[in-house]
Amino acid sequence: MAKTRAEKIEGLKEEITQNQNQIKRLQQAQRAQDRKDRTRRLCQRMGLIESMLPDTIALTDEHFKSFLEKTITTEQSRRILDGLTAQNAATPAPSGAGSAARDIPAPVGKTENTAQKNGEDADEDEGNGEAQTP
Repeated sequence: MAKTRAEKIEGLKEEITQNQNQIKRLQQAQRAQDRKDRTRRLCQRMGLIESMLPDTIALTDEHFKSFLEKTITTEQSRRILDGLTAQNAATPAPSGAGSAARDIPAPVGKTENTAQKNGEDADEDEGNGEAQTP
């Protein structure tokens, strides 16, 4: 039995409504995943700060904010961040938001203290501001 044009129109309208609802559900799921990713990233990074700088645990929020502002706004910090940002921009982002891609830590350069502990001259890379890979 052939459908009338009116029935076809109604069928298409129903399909459009279903597709719009599916879009809304997918957008909600994406927002929820983005929130989970952000929360995870914040917890990981703060845990890293607390493990590397345990003295910051006792600081009030106001003192911690002051510490970060004074530390991060230095010219050396700016150069390091700019170098890492440029390095990150040059590396293609992994396709998809799989958990495996989120668990891989970014390469970290040697800090001045690490270089001194290893017997290397820490003054070698002061001028360029880029992180050196081991």
